[in-house]
Amino acid sequence: MDPQQVDRFVGELWDDEIVGQLVEYIRIPNKSPMFDADWAKHGYMDDAVALMERWARAQPVRGMQVEVVRLAGRTPLILIEIAGTDPADADTVLLYGHLDKQPEMTGWADDLGPWKPVIKGDRLYGRGGADDGYALYGSLAAVMALQAQGRPHSRCVVLIEACEESGSYDLPHYVDHLAARIGKPSLVVCLDSGCGNYEQLWCTTSLRGLAGGNLKVSVLEEGVHSGDASGVVPSSFRVLRQLLSRLEDEATGRILPAGLHVEIPAERLQQAHQASAVLGREVWAKFPFLPGMSPVHAELHELVLNRTWRPALSVTGVDGIPPLSSAGNVLRPHTAVKLSLRLPPTLDGERAGEVLKRLLLDKPPYGARVEFELEKSSSGWNAPSQSPWLNEAIGQASLAAFGQPAVYMGEGGTIPFMGMLGEKFPGAQFMITGVLGPQSNAHGPNEFLHIPTGKRVTAAVAHVLAAHHAASQRGETTGVAVAAGAAHFGDHGCC
Repeated sequence: MDPQQVDRFVGELWDDEIVGQLVEYIRIPNKSPMFDADWAKHGYMDDAVALMERWARAQPVRGMQVEVVRLAGRTPLILIEIAGTDPADADTVLLYGHLDKQPEMTGWADDLGPWKPVIKGDRLYGRGGADDGYALYGSLAAVMALQAQGRPHSRCVVLIEACEESGSYDLPHYVDHLAARIGKPSLVVCLDSGCGNYEQLWCTTSLRGLAGGNLKVSVLEEGVHSGDASGVVPSSFRVLRQLLSRLEDEATGRILPAGLHVEIPAERLQQAHQASAVLGREVWAKFPFLPGMSPVHAELHELVLNRTWRPALSVTGVDGIPPLSSAGNVLRPHTAVKLSLRLPPTLDGERAGEVLKRLLLDKPPYGARVEFELEKSSSGWNAPSQSPWLNEAIGQASLAAFGQPAVYMGEGGTIPFMGMLGEKFPGAQFMITGVLGPQSNAHGPNEFLHIPTGKRVTAAVAHVLAAHHAASQRGETTGVAVAAGAAHFGDHGCC
């Protein structure tokens, strides 16, 4: 395959069509169901689906069928089936992405906004372009690049869901419903992950799980004068601090319960050292630290392991505390926080949720009323050992598309779909990659897609699809049918 021709084809398609499509997609506030309970009534999800469906149907992809599948009461799913070039080849590649979005978030620059697409240089700002509205476009562009050169490929199935940011709780039902049509994938390509820099192809080897919910501490029926009650009535904030100290060492951030840790595999330890050597101080410098701030550890590989294989707590919301402008001298009746606990990839999410509940609810200090609503309980994912053909293919794809070797590293986020696929397709190989690199700020303000990386990742996928077909012809791939029964997810879980 001619790498330069692939680059030209992909680059022109991105410039002529895909970037424009993503501009229109960013304008649509199609928030995931967790963040828009009335998503069906508002119709934004349908707008995003229709935008992508129209573009997909208009592409000259040989052997392609496009369908929007709708199960009652669930978010829609786009299913694209592309016949393999050899009718006798029963092998299948499954390509995955999602089109639902995180909510607005505060802190956007004055000239930017979540639903306001803005192109500055190589960056397309706005919610969802990189996470990961580009997935459908990139998947089809990769196949089209092969067909433009007359290169063979195996059958491809593209699944674009609309519930990922809420934990993909609809997806198992679709996978079971479409099991016969999905077939037996021997390779799964997911475009919803991150990259350590924009100079290489980064492949994700693991994803953390997630457990969390709303913790509320109540001490009074109503607020009272703090001068009268302080020193007599325990502060709900102080009780909350005591409970969180059961979970986290406030001096180091280490999660204390042994049951929330796992032994890190030797291969992942080695990859963490390699990734930190490639990235250097960018392991932490990619974050917008304030002047004088430092990361939690001086050793770079320890920081990589902290964000990929160790549990970590974030407090992502608070209630019961008035803003400074209206805070009187009142001992407040309650304090509530939203907790987000990232879990090691191989830790069972449901069991971790139970550990968290017991830890927070057992023997409340001073007999305070402590409530904990577990909203999220998702297991992580650890990639199976990589076949030699895929290891070689990814390495060659990175050299062809980026001019640099590929790098392997775990990701700190959660993609529940990956764990489900590990159960559904035992034995399948995985290529998990993405465009969320330094400062791209998924879920936060000023999120952007680095357009050149989108092009290069698309080209890299085309190279891997070609290598997959060749490996399939040599008998080096193993397709596995969908395992029966929907995989269990917690109620919610998100990236």
